Amino acid sequence: MDDERREERKEETEWQQPIPPVEPKRNTKRRGSFWPGLLGALLGGLIVFLVMMYATGSSSNDDVATPKQPEDKTNSEHAQVSMDISSEITDVVGDVANAVVGITNIQTVQDFWSSTTSTQEAGSGSGVLYKKEGDKAYIVTNHHVVENSEQLEISFDDGTKVEGKLIGSDLWTDLAVVEIDAEHVDTVVEFGDSDALKRGESVIAIGNPLGLGFAGSVTVGVISGKDRSIPMDLNKDGNIDWQADVLQTDAAINPGNSGGALINMAGQLIGINSMKISEATVEGIGLAIPINIALPIIEHLEETGQVNRPTMGVSLLDLQQIPIQQQQQTLNLPEEVTEGVVVTDVISNSSALEAGVKKYDIIVQLDEEKVTDMVSLRKYLYNKKEIGDSLKITVYRDGKKVDLEMVLKDGNTF
Repeated sequence: MDDERREERKEETEWQQPIPPVEPKRNTKRRGSFWPGLLGALLGGLIVFLVMMYATGSSSNDDVATPKQPEDKTNSEHAQVSMDISSEITDVVGDVANAVVGITNIQTVQDFWSSTTSTQEAGSGSGVLYKKEGDKAYIVTNHHVVENSEQLEISFDDGTKVEGKLIGSDLWTDLAVVEIDAEHVDTVVEFGDSDALKRGESVIAIGNPLGLGFAGSVTVGVISGKDRSIPMDLNKDGNIDWQADVLQTDAAINPGNSGGALINMAGQLIGINSMKISEATVEGIGLAIPINIALPIIEHLEETGQVNRPTMGVSLLDLQQIPIQQQQQTLNLPEEVTEGVVVTDVISNSSALEAGVKKYDIIVQLDEEKVTDMVSLRKYLYNKKEIGDSLKITVYRDGKKVDLEMVLKDGNTF
């Protein structure tokens, strides 16, 4: 019994002893799955970030460019956008271009090998429509454009051609006026004031350089200089006959531009393009007749067909062309006199003959104006005097100074 109780107590004692804590088992797989999980989280975040940036870039081009699909060049169409680009120059040209015409000089020529003759183009230039009156319209151009013409053909900007009639021309100022029917004329130019021009002022030249193939060409430049005097040999004898007063511009002026328009930015005619200096070492020197000089000549030509200028009725030669021996022996001229004009002939019934001018007189002064050569004499006579005016002349005759006075008559020769 005792043994049995002891066994029972022993079992109770063993049951009542505290149960030692059970150490939890470590999950040996957790460490191995941590890094793949982290990497997956990072990749997921990156994908979300890129998606958000792409969505933002599609609505705003500030930071991220939207990927472009490759172009299908085989089916693409090139878009053309028409733009109406206007400027002050285009506006002026649009207003006055129709007033500038082409002029073709037609002359009769004889075949070298036979006696047959035919008419053909001898040259071409430009002109400016300045007046429309009734059924007639009037064009100003250069004398050298229409010189020796037998027919004149006028070409408009739209290609229309009509016959022109020469009203008159003037060798000294290189100006001419042509008349046409006004049927096709819808634009005439307005005259400006060439005296008011400033150096550096913008100007536009319109004309037909090198013929009608370049009709209506527009060049742009500035007024490079005013009151330029250019020596002119009008009869091609190697001697200077005249000093042309011109405007200088760097707007391109080429053969065929002659007679065309030099326009200011108000669309007014301020010069008639006349010539250019074309030496190999010269660039950008074009010349035009100032409209203030041209206008009275235009009016004379339109009214009478010619410019009536006063004349003395003499033939002249520059003193500087006379050998020094002849100056002393034939002219008996004092050594201190080195400039002047020698009278080589006196025309009958002339103002000079009536005033007592004689052959070999040396003219050194007109009124109070010193005479150095024929050009200075002509410029004073043509620009300062009128037909019927009195003119005082100071000459040297046989070594002595003589004063004479005459009344100027009409005429175009000396």
